[in-house]
Amino acid sequence: MIPEIGHFALIMALVVSVVLTVLPLLGATFSNERWVALAKPAARMQLLFMLLAYGCLTYAFITFDFSVRYVASTSHSSLPLLYRISGVWGAHEGSLLLWALILSLWMGAVTVFSRSIPRVMLARVLGVMGFVAVGFLLFLLVTSNPFERLIPAPADGRSLNPLLQDPGLAIHPPMLYMGYVGFSVAFAFAVAAMLGGKLDAAWTRWVRPWTNIAWMFLTLGIALGSWWAYYELGWGGWWFWDPVENASLMPWLVGTALIHSLAVSEKRGAFKAWTVLLAVFAFSLSLLGTFLVRSGVLTSVHAFASDPGRGLFILLFLATVVGLSLTLYAFRADRFKSDVSFQLFSRETGLLLNNVILVVMTATVLLGTLYPLVLDALGVGKLSVGPPYFNSVMVPLGIPLVIVMGLGVLLRWKRDSISRLGTDLALLVIIAVGVGLLFSLLLHYDWEGYDWEGMAAIGLIMAVWIAVTTLFWVWKQKRTASVWGAALAHAGMAIMIIGISLTSLYSSEKDIRLSAGQQYQLAGYDFQFQGVKKVSDVSYDAYQGIVDISRNGQPVSHLEPQKRVYRVQTMPMTEAGIDAGLFRDLFVALGEPLEGDAWSLRVYHKPFIRWIWLGAILMAVGGILAAGDRRYRLKVEGRSHA
Repeated sequence: MIPEIGHFALIMALVVSVVLTVLPLLGATFSNERWVALAKPAARMQLLFMLLAYGCLTYAFITFDFSVRYVASTSHSSLPLLYRISGVWGAHEGSLLLWALILSLWMGAVTVFSRSIPRVMLARVLGVMGFVAVGFLLFLLVTSNPFERLIPAPADGRSLNPLLQDPGLAIHPPMLYMGYVGFSVAFAFAVAAMLGGKLDAAWTRWVRPWTNIAWMFLTLGIALGSWWAYYELGWGGWWFWDPVENASLMPWLVGTALIHSLAVSEKRGAFKAWTVLLAVFAFSLSLLGTFLVRSGVLTSVHAFASDPGRGLFILLFLATVVGLSLTLYAFRADRFKSDVSFQLFSRETGLLLNNVILVVMTATVLLGTLYPLVLDALGVGKLSVGPPYFNSVMVPLGIPLVIVMGLGVLLRWKRDSISRLGTDLALLVIIAVGVGLLFSLLLHYDWEGYDWEGMAAIGLIMAVWIAVTTLFWVWKQKRTASVWGAALAHAGMAIMIIGISLTSLYSSEKDIRLSAGQQYQLAGYDFQFQGVKKVSDVSYDAYQGIVDISRNGQPVSHLEPQKRVYRVQTMPMTEAGIDAGLFRDLFVALGEPLEGDAWSLRVYHKPFIRWIWLGAILMAVGGILAAGDRRYRLKVEGRSHA
């Protein structure tokens, strides 16, 4: 009975979404106040139906209702409660239901925090979001119904993918989806502005908090995915340019450009066309990511589905969203022309260069991700595009981006001059170069004894450049929440650059063969293998290695990496042993048994890798701080009541 209630709730959510799409938009067009007034209650009613549907599926998982096909395919009676709850989004149907629920939550949030927005604008925004909800609810009901019955019901389920039986699964997908779907708010505001033919400073202030919050969630989601892959997959990497990783990076890059473009639109009334198009493409790239993950066009540990029919549905929906948006823009583009002028040497130019570089980066990732898929689809042949391509293109683009990041905050709006910046700029450059070089030399001579690397020095100089220019900018500003948020985000980028530069250039790894009692030295650390023992858990059996690590005869760590075999799906899994530290990680993965008591192991020394995720956390905190700036919220309220 509960699954039938859930299915009915989905149907009702679809019906309400259709009403939300049609009547408020028509009401806004033809000045029908009754229809405009329907937007808020319809959005809230749709949210209630989605909560009911999601609650029903969660109940089916908790109570082991294997008469539901989706539950039988992704759950098992031996699963702990945590993985039964998080397993709801552990495969295709449930993840799409979570996607639709999060869209409803964003709509509900817009209805709550919209007192300063005119009713007609709000009706248009919610109507556009309702249109997106119609597309995904149709997708759920037509191709991916999570409540489909399985008769006769099996005695037990097939269990959750062992890769996903991890606490990270309970955090990573919701965070990522909150970012993906959050960009639908900026998209809806952009389309609403095009429908109304008006984009002013008040509009940008309405959009900025929603964009910052979505960007914050996407930043955390990407960082959590990187961290999960690092400790769970056993290969010691934090980013492999996997197509699904790229699918999350592209909307993040465009979203970053959108945040900066909104700042210019608010302060100077410029970049209006940029802002609208970036809002459209940020959400469109989120939909593209959904297509890549669920269409079956690629193979990835992140991919959920391999059904071309589902992929075609999403592709058509993506084409509809992008096509209608760009068509509307083509008809209304003349209304978004800006008469604001600025000189070549100004903050506007810096932010324009920032946006251009970010868009070129996005296009580069898009090309490297889709080109092999297009060739394969056309039957031309298979082509692998991996880290060498992406690194060779993204690093040269990243260096000018960082230079612009630091210089942009120093420049004045509208016009500036090198003579005004002269002494301060020279001092900041000297500090950045001097401290960066000094740090790189200390790494070589006084600390870990790394070989001196020119690219490491460049990375450190770039990081210090961002840090000192940001500090100088904060010192000169009136320190509002928005300023502190931007400063933290830039500081987080500086820390991330240090982590990426040093772990990429100075990491060391080795595949080794050790018997009990033998040891191997890597990066000055002695890894002594003490043998293996058998251990068991509720859902798996494992061989657990015992590795003692020391340095200069002093104990450092005791690690117990595992080689697991899950009982239900009989899938072997590697669970690495990691000694985490602020300045380095020691990482051991247990391989296969060899002759006698020997085993293969892979050992890693990963310097500064935690700085990558620390930087991402600071960036996310900066995003939420900027979103909560009370100063510009009050300005919006004042202007909207005027």
